[in-house]
Parts: sequence; structure tokens; C-alpha cells
Amino acid sequence: RGTASLAVSPAAGPADEQVETRVAGLSPGQPVTLRAVAADDRGCLFQSCAHYRADGRGELHLGTDASHGGDYTGVEPMGLFWSLAPAGMEKPYQRLVPRSTSAPMKVEVLVHQGHSPPGAMPGPVVAKAEVQRLFTAPGVRRIRLKEGVVRGSLFLPPGDGPFPGVIDMYGDEGGLIEFRSSLLATRGFAALSLPYFDFEDLPRVMKELKLEYFEEAARFLQRHPKVKGPGVGVIGTGKGAELALSMITFLPEVVAAVSISGCSSNTVADLHYGEMTLPGLRFDMNKVSVSDTGVFDVFEALDDPTNPANSACVIPIEKAEGHFLLVVGEDDRMWKSSLYAELAIRRLRQHGKENFELLSYPGAGHRIDPPSTPFCQVAMDRVLGVPVLGGGESKAHAHAQEHSWGKIQEFLHLHLG
Repeated sequence: RGTASLAVSPAAGPADEQVETRVAGLSPGQPVTLRAVAADDRGCLFQSCAHYRADGRGELHLGTDASHGGDYTGVEPMGLFWSLAPAGMEKPYQRLVPRSTSAPMKVEVLVHQGHSPPGAMPGPVVAKAEVQRLFTAPGVRRIRLKEGVVRGSLFLPPGDGPFPGVIDMYGDEGGLIEFRSSLLATRGFAALSLPYFDFEDLPRVMKELKLEYFEEAARFLQRHPKVKGPGVGVIGTGKGAELALSMITFLPEVVAAVSISGCSSNTVADLHYGEMTLPGLRFDMNKVSVSDTGVFDVFEALDDPTNPANSACVIPIEKAEGHFLLVVGEDDRMWKSSLYAELAIRRLRQHGKENFELLSYPGAGHRIDPPSTPFCQVAMDRVLGVPVLGGGESKAHAHAQEHSWGKIQEFLHLHLG
């Protein structure tokens, strides 16, 4: 028997692309555990593992060979990446997402003798390799933004352009989250990562929001010499998705909106635009249930948008001239995003509109991110400071991320040129 070797290719490549993992030099039928280990920007350790058996030639290919146990089963070429979770000695419920997009995420892949269950001491290492996952392609420029009241980061692809322009927003965790924007720039979009509270001189908390802030951001992007006109797109998750719906409804600059796990009514913070106010649906904390392990389930807590008393909160999306892409996980436990997408579609159809597409994924949870972003069923909520259930099942969620990312890019290219 020769010495085992592990090849992961490409050794450095875009974080939203698949890698090919092959092991050679094992004994025929030899049981091995493959592990992935990564650290976040703060040094918190994440790991995953899966059980394989070498074929008759003493080889393994994760693109065709199935895992028989560990953190996932079946043929999953990227399973080791999307199943990364905080190591046993770390605080649970943390997400592995990069705070800085300039440095690659380094993942060490190891091959151990024998099958060791998750959390147990693995057998001796017989081969290992390091992979670098890049969030920013060579030549992508990141420009920190202080333009009037607007804050954020603009990511520009290499080359002269002009490029389709997209505003990118996340939810009620606040702050500046850049990794989706930098990946969009890697894929040829001029992407503006737009925070709207808890960043620099923006308000610390999300009490009320002015649509004029988002209008200024849309106008800035639309007028940028590297941005293709005439309109821009917007992509948002959670609260950011709902803001995306308001932007395409009221701002003529916005012609395409991707809503990931959004609500079709305005929530939490009142939204002002000139003389108009959309009040925010409220959360009733009495409707939150807490599991024996201390995990909060807020699924039932948001006021019912179909209650006539809440009709003033509904976003009048039928006024939008542009196009909608609604992306939902059918097992979203943060709130009823499947229902909210249905309500949005019903409203558009009642007004004779067919300017929408729906991507609905069974078994996917709340936060549908770019491919191979580690699945996190329960995450610490920044506002509440407690673990909150986001829902979903890891494999179905990972497949939803993979599929939706391609569809989102197709949609944005179609409507932004």
C-alpha cells in the first residue's frame, strides 16, 4: 500500500464555487473519516466530518462517492463545507461568515483512519490539504462609501464596465455585511453593500427608517460611471428583503428586486417617505416559545399581516413597474415567509400583474445565502442576545443556496442588462 494523498482543486477559488475532492493511495474498501476545519476572523473554530470507504482501487471522489455517516450522508461534493459548525469547545449557535472579504477563508481538509463520530477524537491523519475560499476575485475593487448620508461599501468588478448595479442588504442584525456583495462583484455586478443602522454614524437601533436614505443610495449607484443604466436592482434578506420590496414600489430607479425570506408588509420600524408612513407590524413576545435547551422560536410572534387592522402596514407592491424574484425556504422558522410570498403574489395578481417569479424550497430555513455558506439552524440573535431558531434541514438548505444563487444572477442579468 502506498501513502495516501488528498487533492482538493482548485486549491484557491471563489467561495461560491464547488471544489473537487479526491483521495488516492488507500487500501481497497478502507474506512476513513474526512474532516474540514476552519476558523473565523475572531479565531472561533468550526469543523465537520463525514465517513467514507475507499473503492476497489483504494480511491475516493466526493463528487461520486457517498458519505455513510458523520455530519451528512449521500453524495455531497461540498458537504464538508456547508456542514461546518462550531467545534465542541466553542460557544454554540455562531455563524461562519466572513467579517472581512479581503482575506480568503482557509479550510483544512484532513483524511483520518477509521470512522470516528462527530465530536469524538478522530484516528491518525493519513493525508491533508488546505483550501482557500476567496470572497473577492483578483481585480475587484472595494470602495468605502461616505456619500451624503449614505454609508457602505461599493464593490466593482475588474474592467471598464459598465456593469449592472445592485444594492445588497441584510436584516435586523444591522451593521455592514459584505460577503454577498463581494461575490456579486466577482460575478460581474457593481454591488453596493448597504447598512441602514448600527454602523458608523447611522442610528444605533432600528426605530424608524426613512426611504430617502435608500433613495439616495439608489441614485448614487444609478449615476455611477461604472454602472449600466437605466435602472438598478436590489437584493435583501429578512428585513432587507422587505426594504427591497418598498424600494421597488416607491423608487423609479429600482427596476428589479430579489426578496429572500421577506415579509410583504412593513415590520418593526415605521417607514417614512415624504408625507407617507408605512407603520411596522410588531412582534408579540408573549407568542415566543422557548425549548428545553433555551432556543427561542419566534415563528408565531409577528402580528398577522392578513388582519384588516394591519392593512396600513402592507407594502403596495402593485405600484411597482419592475420585476420581483421571491425566494423562500418552506421551513423558515423566523417568520412565515412562504405565506408572505403567497400574499405578495396574490396582491400582484389581483392587480393583473405577472411581474414576479417564486423560488420556494422545501426543507430550507430562513437565511438563504450564497452556496456553501455553512448551514446554521439556530443562531444567536444580535438584538435579543438569545439563540433563535431559523429552521431548515442542512442538506435541503445547502441545495437551496446552490440553486437560488444561479437563479438570482440570471434574474438580475435579465432585468438589468
